[in-house]
Amino acid sequence: MIYDLRVYEHAEGKADAVRERFLAEVAPRFAGHGIDLVGVFVDTETGMLTYLTRHADDAARKRAWASFSADEGWKAAKAASEPDGPLISKQRITVLEPIGRGLLLG
Repeated sequence: MIYDLRVYEHAEGKADAVRERFLAEVAPRFAGHGIDLVGVFVDTETGMLTYLTRHADDAARKRAWASFSADEGWKAAKAASEPDGPLISKQRITVLEPIGRGLLLG
C-alpha cells in the first residue's frame, strides 16, 4: 500500500472555490480512476486544502493519476471553474509508504 498526500495552496481569495470544486468535481471522479480517497482536510490557519489517497503500489498510483488527468469531464469542469484564472497557485505532492501495518489507522 502507498499513500499520496496532496496540499493545494489556493490563489488569493479562492479558498472557497477550491473546496467547492474539490467536493463537486474532483472527489466524485476518483473512484472511477482507481483513486481511493482516505481523507480531506483544511488547514485551520491557511485554509489550504489537503487530502490523502491510497493505492496498491506506486505503479497503480501513477496509472490512476494519469487516468484522472486525461478525464475529459474533469478537464471541462476545471476550465469552467477558472474563468478568472487558476484556483491553485501551488501544489505539493508527497508519496508516503507505511513503515508498519500495526501503525495504520482503519
